[in-house]
Amino acid sequence: MRAGRMTWMRIGSACLVVGAIAMLQVAGVMGGQTAQTGKEAILVQAVPLGLEDPTSSIPADNPQTAQKIELGRLLFFDKRLSKNDTIACASCHLPEKGFTDGKAVSTGINQLKGGRSAPASINRLYSKGQFWDGRAETLEEQSVGPFVSPVEHGFMNHDEMVAKMKRIAGYRKLFQEVFVRDIVIEDVGKAIASFQRTILSGNSPADRFDFGGDEQALTASAQRGLELFRGKARCTRCHSGFNFSDEKFHNLGIGWDTNTVDLGRYMVTKNPEDVGAVKTPTLREIAHTAPYMHDGRFKTLEEVVNFYNEGGIKNPHQDHTIIPLELTAEEKNDLVALLRSLNGEGWQHVKAPTAFPK
Repeated sequence: MRAGRMTWMRIGSACLVVGAIAMLQVAGVMGGQTAQTGKEAILVQAVPLGLEDPTSSIPADNPQTAQKIELGRLLFFDKRLSKNDTIACASCHLPEKGFTDGKAVSTGINQLKGGRSAPASINRLYSKGQFWDGRAETLEEQSVGPFVSPVEHGFMNHDEMVAKMKRIAGYRKLFQEVFVRDIVIEDVGKAIASFQRTILSGNSPADRFDFGGDEQALTASAQRGLELFRGKARCTRCHSGFNFSDEKFHNLGIGWDTNTVDLGRYMVTKNPEDVGAVKTPTLREIAHTAPYMHDGRFKTLEEVVNFYNEGGIKNPHQDHTIIPLELTAEEKNDLVALLRSLNGEGWQHVKAPTAFPK
């Protein structure tokens, strides 16, 4: 690796599979090898260049299996998992939009509007706290939370949803095959989480520049942006590590200018230091996931860079790392060029099912 390049990740264990992405035909998901454990074929998941070994990020009580991932894919796209058959997980996390919905705030059941932009589902395998405020500690918990939101899927409680699912013979059969028991909400979460863990992004031009030794992978502008990203622009103070997120929560000042402050992490912790703080999102696929910020206020990456360059919006709880950057016009363009180089592969294989259990 050429001296001076940015380190995007730590090297994982020897079993890490990088580079080529295989397709597991039986499940239609990103592939890998399988290992027999009792009666269950455990999927050893392949990941693209630039991502860490996923082994430690997969819960011991919810190993990846082809059948479970496929069940999760069905659940993710099935609109019957809403009160009136109009909303699926994929309604706000569309594959063609980088698993967001392209809206400032999401639209749920009965055209009701949520209060935040839909976070991208990219690389949730590696994420710790889920949602903008981190209220769900696991991906399994996150996967079932929206079902009981009155402005998302609209069920009164999880029992109501499970009762509806049990009236679908095809789902009763699939849950018996995968979990060897009747449908329970915990298994719904496990299946959807397993599917979400196959939605990955790596092998971007930035990864190929750093790890593939491809000197031509990044333009000259993006290479200058790389130096700015880790230096003058101070991006790595929050967007750090191979997934470009410190997995922490920060107050940038969003909403303080319009008196529409989202209390964010404070609503979970009740710690005054968390007022207005929201989670640092990954920057992978950032060019595909506009609009930006948790309220979707910015339509372009140029607007985002200008916001940071001006030091965010001052408020009593603003993160101390947010300061004016004094970037020149050329430097701002270079930084945007780098951000556009973070588009990769590992999620494009996901397609909506052509049929659902009956």
